[in-house]
Amino acid sequence: MLIKLFLVVLLFFNNTQPVYNKLQIYAQSYVVMDGYTTQVLEGRAIDLQRSVASISKIMTAMIAIEKGNLSDEVVISKEIEQVYGSMIYCSIGQVYTLEELLYGLLLRSGNDAAMMIAKHVGGSIDNFVEMMNEKARELRMVNTVFVNPSGLDEKDGGNLSTAYDMALLMAYASKNDTFNKISGSTTFRSRLKGLWENKNRLLKIYSKTISGKTGYTRKAKRTLSTAAKDNDTHLVIVTLNCGGDFALHKQLYEHYFNKYERRVLIEKGDLEVEGYKIHVDEEVSYMMEKNKWKDAKLLLNINLDDKRCYVYLIKNGNDKVLLDSFKFSKITIKEDDNNWFNSFLNWLKEVFSFG
Repeated sequence: MLIKLFLVVLLFFNNTQPVYNKLQIYAQSYVVMDGYTTQVLEGRAIDLQRSVASISKIMTAMIAIEKGNLSDEVVISKEIEQVYGSMIYCSIGQVYTLEELLYGLLLRSGNDAAMMIAKHVGGSIDNFVEMMNEKARELRMVNTVFVNPSGLDEKDGGNLSTAYDMALLMAYASKNDTFNKISGSTTFRSRLKGLWENKNRLLKIYSKTISGKTGYTRKAKRTLSTAAKDNDTHLVIVTLNCGGDFALHKQLYEHYFNKYERRVLIEKGDLEVEGYKIHVDEEVSYMMEKNKWKDAKLLLNINLDDKRCYVYLIKNGNDKVLLDSFKFSKITIKEDDNNWFNSFLNWLKEVFSFG
């Protein structure tokens, strides 16, 4: 039963926007996502499961960054002889730091780097792959199955995922400073192999790009996962089986940064409203077209049955979107000894006391 309802009206400004000519998008599947909230802004066949090729290496990198030590020295072992396809051409006995291998993984898409990273961090390739799948479950990538750290799909069918799931991964990875530093570098000079150039050409043609990863196999075709930022707006785009993907990512970013705006509606912390203290675990934000913010309202719905406050955004007068929910508690008002009413009660007690 809903015990209490109240509205907080946000004041917004009108914005005039250029006319948007719908792009011709030839990707088999793609998604544009708010990198902060994972809200889907646009997409096609976003849950179509297929091989995703080397954008799988984003997960490989994140496991290494979170579980490994970047300064660790990795000795290249004989397993490297099993590797084929895109490589940084490691040789048995060479020594790389884990950080160097990550640059080789993300800039040059080295399958040999992927194998050595997996063996070093996971102890074995199989154990590392299980770590990848465990992380996928944590990120709620429900249509994703990893079978190797590289994305190769000729022998084992490859890593299966969707545009939506890979966007969830990219949204997560692009909040990591180390990942952005490495994958957002246009070049890196290896001690053993000289200068490496990043295969992600979006970094050169679009200045707001912060990170990303390319991919290609004959089965998966071209795959691309990128992230970009403009002030407080953080976007992620994933395209699968898409020709002209770099140009498309740039056009989509330009459109959304021009037309859309992300706004923080409630800051993280404690909020007091009408006698209730609401504990906000994470800031509440939303992204939509700039010219629609002027009519938006925020609705906080107190439900005493489950002790939660539900946060809704009202768009276009009656379109209600659930943004989040938080625990709340009743505010206890401390009695003020100097309050005139308390003083009066104390006087009455003295006057009518017996004994």
